[in-house]
Amino acid sequence: MPPASVTSRLAAAAAPGFVLERSEAVPALIGRHQDFLFIAGLGGTACDVGAVTGDGAHVYSLGGAMGAACMMGLGLALARPDKRVLVVTGDGEQLMAFGSLATIAVANPRNLAIVVIDNHHFGETGMQMSHTGHGIDFAEVAASCGFAATATLRSRSEVDKLAKALAKPAKGPSLYVIKVAAENPPRSLPSRDAVFIKNRFRAHLGCPAG
Repeated sequence: MPPASVTSRLAAAAAPGFVLERSEAVPALIGRHQDFLFIAGLGGTACDVGAVTGDGAHVYSLGGAMGAACMMGLGLALARPDKRVLVVTGDGEQLMAFGSLATIAVANPRNLAIVVIDNHHFGETGMQMSHTGHGIDFAEVAASCGFAATATLRSRSEVDKLAKALAKPAKGPSLYVIKVAAENPPRSLPSRDAVFIKNRFRAHLGCPAG
């Protein structure tokens, strides 16, 4: 059995009384979307980003490959240091890429930010509680790996401040967790044609289709 202090912390994390809705938080976070190259995690976060960007050519949205978002963001950030790269993903997807945070910290790209939209649930498979609902804290994990900036946000004012910070030069990779209500709102799905998305994104970067 875990110590009483750990048990109480996990219980508090499982029911924090979230007030932010993802439909409000993601648009407030992104702001001027043309300033970024996006990697959008599969499922809900791909829909969240697409609702703001209009499924633009500067967005690479995952229809599968769970756990790949942040590492794709790392590769893109290293290949295009002249661009700001923003990975927007969910807690379930990021849990599949736990060890990648150490790799990102060691690579230390200054143009990469990861935002985890955390509702403590696996929205794609029936809203089962995820590990973050049991106390896993991505911001603390990223900080221990050596990310330049990390934080957990629970209010609109905090999201608004982060939106401004993302537009400024950074000293290294950053990771932010935005806690949102556990809901599964109606979605407008972006294209799931992986070849089309790849070729469109490459064309946006000025690369030949491959």
